[in-house]
Amino acid sequence: MPTESTEPTDRNRATAAAILPLVGGPDNVTSIAHCMTRLRIALRDRSLVQDEALRALPAVLGVVEDDTYQIVLGPGAVARVTPEFEALVEEGRSAAPPAPASHHPVTADELAAQGAALKEAQKARNATPFKLMLRRIANIFVPLIPALIGCGIIAGLNGLLMNLGWLPGVVPALAAIASGFMSLIAVFVGHNTAKEFGGTPILGGAVAAIIVFPGVAKITAFGTELRPGQGGVLGALAAALLAVYVEKRCRRLVPEALDVLVTPTLTVLVSGLVTLFGLMFLAGEASAAIGAFADRLLSTGGAFAGLVLGGLFLPLVMLGLHQALIPIHTTLIEQSGHTVLLPILAMAGAGQVGAAIAVHYRLPRNGSLRATIKSALPAGFLGIGEPLIYGVSLPLGRPFVTACVGGAAGGAFVGLFNQLGVAFGSTAIGPSGWALFPLLDGTSNPGVTVAIYAGGLLTGYLVGFAATYFFGFTRQMLNDLNADPDPDPASPPPTGPADPAGPADPARAPALT
Repeated sequence: MPTESTEPTDRNRATAAAILPLVGGPDNVTSIAHCMTRLRIALRDRSLVQDEALRALPAVLGVVEDDTYQIVLGPGAVARVTPEFEALVEEGRSAAPPAPASHHPVTADELAAQGAALKEAQKARNATPFKLMLRRIANIFVPLIPALIGCGIIAGLNGLLMNLGWLPGVVPALAAIASGFMSLIAVFVGHNTAKEFGGTPILGGAVAAIIVFPGVAKITAFGTELRPGQGGVLGALAAALLAVYVEKRCRRLVPEALDVLVTPTLTVLVSGLVTLFGLMFLAGEASAAIGAFADRLLSTGGAFAGLVLGGLFLPLVMLGLHQALIPIHTTLIEQSGHTVLLPILAMAGAGQVGAAIAVHYRLPRNGSLRATIKSALPAGFLGIGEPLIYGVSLPLGRPFVTACVGGAAGGAFVGLFNQLGVAFGSTAIGPSGWALFPLLDGTSNPGVTVAIYAGGLLTGYLVGFAATYFFGFTRQMLNDLNADPDPDPASPPPTGPADPAGPADPARAPALT
């Protein structure tokens, strides 16, 4: 009957309608998503949320504040309320009158707000099944980064002592400290994979531990003897995913009285056999192919490969696709001790720094924006580019493109030397910019490696600066942006004729692209 079909919809819409004003209305919502039990919304202004009133709603089971504001509605209900909430937000935005055009110079705070809105909008667009899967895979490897950094720096120090012939009694100890984690990284990957995908973490680690067990050398699969560690982190990832699947199936099928004995046993046994007689060999072939491709890419593609990688990395970060590189970096580090891709990708940050410096010089009268750039540059030199991206270049538009040009030039510089035989990489992932210097490792003299990486950074700075200085602004952008948003009220007004294209013209609004 119609009342039966429409009543649940009306109830869900009523719940959404009750929630919307309590989170600040449609204009305060920048993105909407949901998980199994929670409506997750990103907010423009957290202070507009009425927490107690939200908790008092009958349909709301609770609220949680994390990277998003999360309203607990319960399984089933959240999947029905979310579309109604999205529809109400869209209706509210379309019914709202357009905001009046701004007639004042753009401040750094306004650019930062635009950058934050762009970031939230991009995050919402990135919430596709494929990109969410990449994010979950990244969640497996990101907790390993501190250990990779610490062990990588110790490995670099140990290599330096070995080359100089210093402290020969300490070198073996440092080698053991630096290599211990890497020899068991598959176990940690298995543990984190099971945890991320809803299995028992220790079972994921137990199955992945099979890969590094020395006794696998006595086992033959596909006509070849297995090697301890064959398949590496990719094999551990696949083995733990299989373990999660087997465990969940067992939880559903095994009687509760036998679950504590049967489920762990079958999970380890079935997943372990498949790992030994299939996954280790296949993952080993995939890992070898990744390493060979990376070496061939830079030894033959050289400057062109570096140009493409360095130029596209910032857009990849915006699209969320850079997370797919984390397992590749880890595989390369596991195979050869370093990833040759990271120093090239780090050039994108150099281009961003050069572009920001050019913006600083091109807008000498915009004190607000210049102060933002000055405060964000130290982090930018250390490879933390987000404040500059979302606070400066991306909201401005064209400087983001010219920053990519600088990254491409720096990448081409480093890639050229790889093609000439001076190959090097980073012993860990995470750091970038100047912070990558202690982690550099390669086949050549350490001084040569450092000099080439420094040359790539300098190239990225200079080209990013030049491209932004000469091509990063239109005349209209300069007119709108190159003015002090807070002029001294005591200063006399200009006596000359007003520039019809200047910021005083009320018919002009800031053009950011």
